[in-house]
Amino acid sequence: MHPYLDAPRPIAFAHRGGAAVGDENTPAAFARAISAGYRYVETDVHATSDGVVVVFHDKTLHRMLGRPGRVRDVSWADLRSVRDGGATVVPRLDEVLEEWPNVRFNIDVKADPAVGPTVDLVRRAGVEKRVLLASFSDRRLARIRKEFGPELATSMGKREVARLWLAARLRRPPRIPAGVVAAQVPWRQGRITVVDEAFVSMAHRLGLQVHVWTIDDPRAMHHLLDLGVDGIMTDRIEILREVYTARGAWFS
Repeated sequence: MHPYLDAPRPIAFAHRGGAAVGDENTPAAFARAISAGYRYVETDVHATSDGVVVVFHDKTLHRMLGRPGRVRDVSWADLRSVRDGGATVVPRLDEVLEEWPNVRFNIDVKADPAVGPTVDLVRRAGVEKRVLLASFSDRRLARIRKEFGPELATSMGKREVARLWLAARLRRPPRIPAGVVAAQVPWRQGRITVVDEAFVSMAHRLGLQVHVWTIDDPRAMHHLLDLGVDGIMTDRIEILREVYTARGAWFS
């Protein structure tokens, strides 16, 4: 097992630090989730125009900052100047990793320009054992795995998940690239149920964990845990903690 996953299961992930409160991917959000007992935090990264890796979900600034433009087109000095009550709104990834050295971060690399700077930062900071790099893009993940191999934990891209889902139906295990430790997937995608007994069984047969996002309803949480999933990502961190506690599965 990769050191990143060396923890009691099921794992509880605070999605973007627990976005239901209203903020997301901020130091305040991370501090709130960690104070609540979360030891796994899901987050997202982009790179600024000068190659600084920042914690931010959207490719544009409009929704979170009310400003025009894309993250990739602004400098770190510009983003650093954005404050809310004097507090930082957009943190650097290296600052977050340094601030919480005992927390494991699930990092979604949201855009191609962020791949190289993120790889360099992970290597420079020596955090290969406590981060997992994720992406919807199979191409980005291939670049990351080429750099690290099995040394760094990764999840699966869209096409890899599709192959795993089909393999579960055909009962024919697919080839899994070195470094893949988990299938991080939605419960459903449109009319298709992604996570069911067959999917979980195939993933476990291949030595993969199944982490499901983004689940905020307690009934859905119980159902997925009954299927044997290995982790749940939620915006409602209090609700997930209550469900895990009721099942004797809360470990902080």
